[in-house]
Amino acid sequence: MALAVNQVAPDFTLPSTSGETFCLRQTWADQPGILYFYPKNFTRQCTKEACGFRDEFSFFRDLNITVVGISQDTLESHHKFKKTYQLPFELLADQDGKVSKLYGARIPLVGMTKRITYLLDEEHRVAAAYENMLGGEKHIRQMIEVLAKRQ
Repeated sequence: MALAVNQVAPDFTLPSTSGETFCLRQTWADQPGILYFYPKNFTRQCTKEACGFRDEFSFFRDLNITVVGISQDTLESHHKFKKTYQLPFELLADQDGKVSKLYGARIPLVGMTKRITYLLDEEHRVAAAYENMLGGEKHIRQMIEVLAKRQ
């Protein structure tokens, strides 16, 4: 089950394709952002979703919204995925699935990450959440709609 709107997002630390360790409270101190959880690099829907965030990256950047993708893939796989599709945002490696579980983005018996996208405000409260396992591109449209209404 996804985190509720207005809930404070749990803090976490994960390795990033930037080469730095990503810590939500420190890396995004007083910044809004989008955390999108996805099942697996190089799969059809996950590639469409990542490329959708890439294609709309300037929209989010212009609003000072940082985008970060999270899956259980290794950093090596993330680096290849990022390079292959020229992704302008960082990917975080949640190999043991603990962060996905914290965010209600893990399918319990299967151990796979669900497709959930969170918009966090400056205080890291959930401003919006969207969950849809099949429609990766819908996640981008949903976040754009939410942000457009806030303008």
